[in-house]
Amino acid sequence: MSETFLPELPQELWRAGKLELAHGVQQSLQVIRMATAGLGRFLAEVESRGAKDLFGHGSTASRLAEMAGLSRAEAGAVAKRAVALNPTRALDGTEVPPVAPATATVAAEGLVGDERIDQILDILKRLPADTSVEDRASAEKILADLAPTAGPRELVEAEAKLLGWLNPDGNEPKDPDPKEPRREVTLERRRDGFWKLTGLLDDETGARTAAALEAYAQPRPVDEFGQADLRMKCERRGDAWAELLDLAIACPDQPGTSGYRTLVHVTISLEELKSGLGTACLDFVGTMTAREARLAACDCLILPVVMSTAGEPLDVGRLRRFVTPGQRRALNIRDGGCTFPGCHRKPKNCHAHHIEHWVDGRPTDLRNLVLLCGFHHRLIHHGDWQVRMAADGLPEFIPPQYRDPLRKPRRNTLHHR
Repeated sequence: MSETFLPELPQELWRAGKLELAHGVQQSLQVIRMATAGLGRFLAEVESRGAKDLFGHGSTASRLAEMAGLSRAEAGAVAKRAVALNPTRALDGTEVPPVAPATATVAAEGLVGDERIDQILDILKRLPADTSVEDRASAEKILADLAPTAGPRELVEAEAKLLGWLNPDGNEPKDPDPKEPRREVTLERRRDGFWKLTGLLDDETGARTAAALEAYAQPRPVDEFGQADLRMKCERRGDAWAELLDLAIACPDQPGTSGYRTLVHVTISLEELKSGLGTACLDFVGTMTAREARLAACDCLILPVVMSTAGEPLDVGRLRRFVTPGQRRALNIRDGGCTFPGCHRKPKNCHAHHIEHWVDGRPTDLRNLVLLCGFHHRLIHHGDWQVRMAADGLPEFIPPQYRDPLRKPRRNTLHHR
């Protein structure tokens, strides 16, 4: 075995140029790899003779762990790699060829490191069991020639091509019928009124869920007042989940909803709902404040329920549709999305908001309706912004005085330019 030496270091390394530094790193790396390959040959010989007979150790890995101060796992990986790259001998003295001789050649030249070697060995294990000796050797030669200049991704792509060549029909499925994917969702209402959602998704469903949430959880753009979206990522994902629910519920084929966002059972008197005091039951799953009910009632079905003082239902009214499908299509065309200044949300992410609320006796027509996304819908209901219909029949918004002392009306120009 030829002797190898580390490159000579300049006395003042900080004076070295970039080419000298790059050459020093490359040469040192090659020397380390060549030394590792040499160590592998020694370990393969120890494995052939038997570590117990030579040193009294149960395995080559345990002997190496003691000599080098390595953990058993670290030493085991080195010994396993050495046996795979070098010929050994069986108990009867016959030679056992290496698993990856071509890889051993480039490793001995210091051209590949342990990570690429292990990746090649793993790929060889995944080749079809009926691969011939010649095809296996050809596949290993292709990987070995690629490894000195390739990264892990290139080897993964090479593996896919090799498997397509060696096994174009793919492996025979173990099960005649695929198993149902495992998906679990648990939803429970806490005492503080919040709901706790937990779940377990299979890989495909989890990836689709993550993609959908990320698509709707992008930060809102900085508005005209320079205010950025300060929500944390988890909060943006929570809002994205609410938007996805709105989209699902608004689907015409959705069972039980027929394309309407919400079914509100009003369990308080109309006067209480107008005043904003009292509570309402949302589809018999919990209570909400009257203010929340006013917001939900902008674009939903209302089922008035008259209650007695003892809580007994006395009369259940008929469902009344407020925003018709035709009106919704007209709103989508007129507004093009959320009408709040600077908002980029599209019509499918918006609610139909009554400028003057229906509980106050106002009509449900286009001059009294605007599209608002969930965030700005809540802002209009619970904030100090005001919306009105201008003389040209388009909505405009009046900011609160603390945002604009002159309260100059503003419009969204993002959807129609």
